[in-house]
Amino acid sequence: MTSDVCTGFQLDSAPLLSRSTVDRREALRDTPDGAAELWSGGRLVLVDARGRTPVTADSGLDFQPTADFGERPAPNAVLLGVEDGVSYWALRTEHDGAQEGWRDLRSAGGLLSDTDAGLLTTAVGLLGWHDNARYCAVCGAATTRVRAGWARHCTGCDREEYPRTDPAVICLVHDGADHVLLARQPIWPKERYSVLAGFVEVGESLEACVRREVAEEVGVDVSHVRYLGSQPWPFPRSLMVGFAAVADRTQPLHPADGEIEDARWVHRDTVRAALESEAGAVDGLRLPPGVSIAYRMLRGWAAWEN
Repeated sequence: MTSDVCTGFQLDSAPLLSRSTVDRREALRDTPDGAAELWSGGRLVLVDARGRTPVTADSGLDFQPTADFGERPAPNAVLLGVEDGVSYWALRTEHDGAQEGWRDLRSAGGLLSDTDAGLLTTAVGLLGWHDNARYCAVCGAATTRVRAGWARHCTGCDREEYPRTDPAVICLVHDGADHVLLARQPIWPKERYSVLAGFVEVGESLEACVRREVAEEVGVDVSHVRYLGSQPWPFPRSLMVGFAAVADRTQPLHPADGEIEDARWVHRDTVRAALESEAGAVDGLRLPPGVSIAYRMLRGWAAWEN
């Protein structure tokens, strides 16, 4: 292996759901008067149970004035952040956003501005956590929202709980030359292939997780594990931590039964063609959507002149 293998490629650009511009203003979460002051003149994004929100014709979030929901913060509203003196909040709506104009992160995340993408990513993840944290994990008593929606307080044992993020590694495995290892899960759309990923286990480092997951999913040993970047993936609460690694292409592939339907080495030219194609699959290969960090990783590798 040459030293270039270790330095190699980078992401071609920041992952689309990693973009964010607002100040989260943690200090104001604990001050009722401060939150009330921020609420005045603020903007509110409504999110339905499936993570959909109104998106305008020019691909921006359709904010509602906070004043339409009262003079003080709505009980279930969460503070997303502040920018240029304007506060941004999110609120779960019972309205079914199935009609035209309501879109989720997967379909609209790549079209939103840096500010809107960060706001909706945070809103989907934070509201989803609240939906599933209504009872204390220690004593079972009901919990209530505190700190402008950034914590829950147990009414039984006074325990305070904070939003959880589950780290997962996602790794682009290449041979140090012109081939990348791609695989597909049986539940994915036809011909969809992507890089390998898996959740980090308790007591495990990120690098160790990369090695374990690749070995478990396709039976291949990797080296030169290297960090690339990260992206929140609030489906429901993951953080995708991207890596690159190198493997010997002569190793036999053993897809994990029931988890990996197929795995194969793909030449750089095929990946480039798939990235440029607007017609769909190229040689039976469809790449992950542009909103994912996997797409940014593949673009970075495809452009790499090693």
